[in-house]
Amino acid sequence: MKKLEVIIRPEKLEDLKDLLNKTGIFGMTVSMVSGCGLQKGRKEIYRGTEYNINLLPKVKVEIVVKDETVDMLVAEIEKTTRTGQVGDGKIFVTNVEDSIRIRTGERGENAL
Repeated sequence: MKKLEVIIRPEKLEDLKDLLNKTGIFGMTVSMVSGCGLQKGRKEIYRGTEYNINLLPKVKVEIVVKDETVDMLVAEIEKTTRTGQVGDGKIFVTNVEDSIRIRTGERGENAL
C-alpha cells in the first residue's frame, strides 16, 4: 500500500474529488494548510503599505491506495490539478506498513 499526500491549489479540490470518485477511491483526508515553495508568496498593498505574504493557502489530500494503482493515479492527479503555473503543488508517495479498520478489525488492503 502507498500513501499519497497531494498538496494542491484550493480551487482544484473539487476536480480532484471528482477524479477520485470516478476511479472508485472514496476514502480521503482533506486538510486546509499554508505553505511556501518556489512561488515565494506574493505582495499585496493594503492602505498604501506593501506586505509580503509568503504562506499561501493550499489543500492537502491524503489517500492510501493499493500499490497497483499508484502510477495511474499519480498521472491522473497531475493531469487534473496542473495549471502550468508556479504553485500547482506537490505529490508525495510513501509506503504504508499496515492499515486497520477499527470497526471490524480488518487489516491490510482489506481495511481500505
